[in-house]
Amino acid sequence: MRGRWAAGIVPRNFAWVIKDRLAVSERPGGYARNHRKVRRQEELFWLRAQHFDRVVSLLGSTHNLHAYGELGLTWSHVPMPVGAEVAPSLVSLYPSLYQWLRRGERIIIHEDELGDHLMGVIAGYLLWSALIPDGPRAITATEQLLKRQMGAAGRRIVATAQELPGPAELEPPPAAASHGDSAT
Repeated sequence: MRGRWAAGIVPRNFAWVIKDRLAVSERPGGYARNHRKVRRQEELFWLRAQHFDRVVSLLGSTHNLHAYGELGLTWSHVPMPVGAEVAPSLVSLYPSLYQWLRRGERIIIHEDELGDHLMGVIAGYLLWSALIPDGPRAITATEQLLKRQMGAAGRRIVATAQELPGPAELEPPPAAASHGDSAT
């Protein structure tokens, strides 16, 4: 593949949370009836061309994981279904994310869409990792970065993240699922 097609297209609602290190977007290819295999492939080409080291899926299902592997993208799956208890998933995700970023990985995290749930996970990580000192500031920063307001569901995730032991209080992090495994 040559030219502009080799470069792919930017995933929908793509945004940097930590410039050139941590990004978010909706699921490559879209979701539900809007999902298109061709668009997914073009967006994955773009992720590969931008040298992303890891795609982190928070979907409750395994959608797209096979496509990541087929294109040689490292992936991790931390199922976090909307409406389910988030604390166990955050206990798996946050320490892993912290370690990946410390190793210099370039990471993108996605759910089906960029909404309250994903925004809460991101704001919670900024708080949990002490990149931002308190919940209200983490929420405001996330809203400004992603150019949308966070609702009650996202704010509840931030409150949950505030209760978790931070990076300094943890033993070595539990491994998040990668390359065909799933964390539960």
